[in-house]
Amino acid sequence: MTQPVRRRINVRMPAIGGQGAVSAAHIMATAADHAGYYAVSNPFYGAEKRMAPSESYVRIGIEPIYDRGEVVYPDVIMVFHSQVITMGKSYTMPFYSGIKKNGLIIINAEEDLLSDEDKAFLEERNVKIFNFSATKFAVEIAGTELATNMAMIGAFFGITQIVGMESIEEGIKARFLKKFVASGGTASLDSAIERKFKKKLELIEKNIATARAAYEFANQWAKEQGIEPWLPKPEAVLQRA
Repeated sequence: MTQPVRRRINVRMPAIGGQGAVSAAHIMATAADHAGYYAVSNPFYGAEKRMAPSESYVRIGIEPIYDRGEVVYPDVIMVFHSQVITMGKSYTMPFYSGIKKNGLIIINAEEDLLSDEDKAFLEERNVKIFNFSATKFAVEIAGTELATNMAMIGAFFGITQIVGMESIEEGIKARFLKKFVASGGTASLDSAIERKFKKKLELIEKNIATARAAYEFANQWAKEQGIEPWLPKPEAVLQRA
């Protein structure tokens, strides 16, 4: 299936507090930047408490990105929790409002949560819907539902195919290792910090494993759907080729 030519992907990520959507957005932008794209991320906070609605936004493209703020017309919507749909825990209702034609919705749920009306609207716009239990991936691989955001990141990149696991790993490491890296890239660790560092590395390994499993699962689905890479290679990468 031939995809429309895109120069940028706008992502809206409705979630509930405590799911790590803000971290996910930062990691996605960092991974895209590592791969040579322009990328920015920003969160939107309402009531800063667990189970309250939250949103994060990511913009990735092959040209400089100057706009910030809410993504009103997303190419991709990543639904982190079923209550975004079932209980309307979203700042934008319906949650798919503004979705562009030929877009993508990734939903963290195995069951079908959409009404017939929802499906008819999205089908008319040729929007692909990918349902999978990101939380199940997180619990089975990382041993905690806190890694749900890693599974969502893997699914996004597995379907859009704009970056590989190397860049995703770099994005995860950049997010979680920054407190342990001193200026100049070296650090003298005492025994207490060393133990924390070891635990951090174990956490990172589990997060990467979760992202990789979701990436491979979603990538296989994308191939079955005939989905091609959503963005052309960045100019810097093409020049190196």
